Amino acid sequence: MPLLADVIVDVPTLQTNQPYSYLVPEKYRHFLKVGMRVIVPFGRGSRKVQGFVVAVKDNAEFSGDLKQIDSLMDSKPVLNDELIELGQKMAYLTFSFRIKCYQTMLPAVMKARYTKTIHLIDEVEEAVLFDLFNGKNEMSWEEAEKKDALDTILQLEKEEKVEITYEVNDRTTVKKVRMVSPLFSFEQLEEEKEALPSNARKQKLLLSLLQAINETDAKAIAELKAEGVSTTQINAGEQKGWLKIFEKEIKRDPFKDITFDETSHLSLTPDQTHAFKEINEAIQKDKHQVYLLKGVTGSGKTEVYLQTISEVIDKKEGALMLVPEIALTPQMVERFKGRFGSQVAVLHSGLSDGEKYDEWRKIEQEEARVVVGARSSIFAPLKSIGLIIIDEEHETTYKQEEFPKYHARDIAIMRGQYHNCPVILGSATPSLESRARATKGVYTLLELTSRANKASMPPVEVVDMTDEAKEGNASSFSAALKQKLEDRLKKQEQSVLLLNRRGYSSFVLCRDCGYVLECPNCDISQTLHMDSKTMKCHYCGHEEGIPRTCPKCHSSSIRYYGTGTQKVEEELKELIPEARIIRMDVDTTRKKGAHQKLFKKFEEKKADILLGTQMIAKGLDFPNVTLVGVINADTSLGLPDFRSSEKTFQLLTQVSGRSGRGEKPGEVVVQSFNPDHYAIQLAKRHDYDSFYKKEMQLRHLSEYSPYFFLIKLSVSHTNEMTAAKKINEFIQFLKPALSDQAIILGPTPKSIARTHNRYHFQTLIKYKREEHLIERCHELLMTTQKEQAKGLFISIDYQPMDFI
Repeated sequence: MPLLADVIVDVPTLQTNQPYSYLVPEKYRHFLKVGMRVIVPFGRGSRKVQGFVVAVKDNAEFSGDLKQIDSLMDSKPVLNDELIELGQKMAYLTFSFRIKCYQTMLPAVMKARYTKTIHLIDEVEEAVLFDLFNGKNEMSWEEAEKKDALDTILQLEKEEKVEITYEVNDRTTVKKVRMVSPLFSFEQLEEEKEALPSNARKQKLLLSLLQAINETDAKAIAELKAEGVSTTQINAGEQKGWLKIFEKEIKRDPFKDITFDETSHLSLTPDQTHAFKEINEAIQKDKHQVYLLKGVTGSGKTEVYLQTISEVIDKKEGALMLVPEIALTPQMVERFKGRFGSQVAVLHSGLSDGEKYDEWRKIEQEEARVVVGARSSIFAPLKSIGLIIIDEEHETTYKQEEFPKYHARDIAIMRGQYHNCPVILGSATPSLESRARATKGVYTLLELTSRANKASMPPVEVVDMTDEAKEGNASSFSAALKQKLEDRLKKQEQSVLLLNRRGYSSFVLCRDCGYVLECPNCDISQTLHMDSKTMKCHYCGHEEGIPRTCPKCHSSSIRYYGTGTQKVEEELKELIPEARIIRMDVDTTRKKGAHQKLFKKFEEKKADILLGTQMIAKGLDFPNVTLVGVINADTSLGLPDFRSSEKTFQLLTQVSGRSGRGEKPGEVVVQSFNPDHYAIQLAKRHDYDSFYKKEMQLRHLSEYSPYFFLIKLSVSHTNEMTAAKKINEFIQFLKPALSDQAIILGPTPKSIARTHNRYHFQTLIKYKREEHLIERCHELLMTTQKEQAKGLFISIDYQPMDFI
């Protein structure tokens, strides 16, 4: 009876969600499993492509001519049944392709070009050792394929006699240490020692060190060298048969040099106790339920997370804990490692590829039950999940802006349904969509209304910067903020300053002719970076020197305008020279571990002021911070985005919550050129409920989410006319699937109409119920494949977050 495998293939020029059937060769019959990657022939000629096996089935009735699987890429599945099913649902929801979804689920190391090496780790028959391994203790996967011996290798792996490791770009992904183990008994080594001449001191030392190693144990060569034995003597010992040299895998631990203080459960407030009991009941009953945990900043949401995870661990199940960005992970990791120790695995972009790979395998091999990480860690290969938590659920960073355009919250709920486990969405300022679902009873609302330490919320003072300008203050700092910063310095208390922009200034402008230095590839001004003495485009990465004269009129009246973190830092140093300042933005946190180091320095009170961009606004807990200043609260209010007021309110509320978290009372100064805006005034009062009601009224009037679903269709091409023509064609293609109730906005050029030398157009479809729209969008995606291969880019984004 032939065995068939359904494979989702990776054909860049012609993607499809339709699996293709391949015949499974007899030699792989007992080894091939769903979730493995394979190499298969595709199309005419000898073209070979990669693919994922999504089904394996016996088919006695099949009698046609099928191509067969060429070779296996893995010796065991890299995706489990749940993730295979999830990829299918995700492709449908995000208007993407299954192959892209499956590739997104794997660590970068497994997506790169790599070779696989087979290592002997136990004794095998002599025929296998010499005929297959040529007497060596390792061979490449390709060598085994050439010898048509993969079936033998897979059987040996099953018997735990070989180990298969990945090597990427000529550097070993699996970290190894060279080890030695004695081949002689203690008595035999003693005889060898006595037979040596008296002046062979180093060889005698080596023999003594070998005697100290248990016969079934081993020692690192580095340790022997530290004792005074050289590589030459160790190699000589191998030739004499005293010892064997081999490599042992050492898993990388990104936190090996950090000591985490062990913590225990804190006593809960009545609100926390109520939330814990509700969630724990669902955990114990294996019941899927989505909880919106709305708690004011400092109300102790993290302690609720930790105690519910403890319950999950007691059930021998795993927990997923997502944080919105890398800046949040150091303190969160500290809390989780302090509570759960080595049971915690961490996945985020600040780790090296090798560290991520080792953390991924730690989860996959069930050595870790708790996963803490950013967006992509929602795909962590936990086999039995008892709880999923999305902290700061309102954050837009949970939405991926490249294919597949998934939202981590949607994936969390899908995984929660699969595992019959609760999902917690935590925030002081929930997204309007989540809060509306809680109002309708789709989510269960749990509220923490006061701070855990019974401290009051900090008073917020809003300063009108137009008044400051009228009084001749051209500085970035109002008189009130400057005075309060100096006051904190005297009291040896700390301050946090938020500026929602990085770099030195926003643009370079000629005062004679009005010329602004723009990026040659994008319709956007370049940003001045004083640390590298360059102008940079934050979209395509173009970089050039700072102009001394105007490139257009050659005038020397060229000046820097706008306010960036670097410029504010310099201004601050002039205003308060004695202040010790830490600047945190993308430029100062590029290096690995930079977030951790800067936060640690601030936590240890080695700085007075922490100045930064959005990354300092949320989740951080420093008891000595008693002042928070917002340099310009209006930055996001002027953006062409219906969520701009919501984002402003959330940011101001979150950053305000960094103040007064300890025993000392805190306060907040918000500087604005638009101080009467409702988002700023309601953030001043910490009044989320009033903001929610006001914003929902405006969304209802303007027919936006959460009252309407949204789909954004984007098209880009190197030729402007081609892009404009094509998006109009695509809208006409979709129109027959729409009722009169649907609203089409556009097409229009994007706010930044050109980036990377491509012209961008977009249209927005607003709808409530359109039975045929989703299928029609998928049809459009499939029918435009050939055009995409010719340079046209099309994107269909469900519930978009970005409109710029």
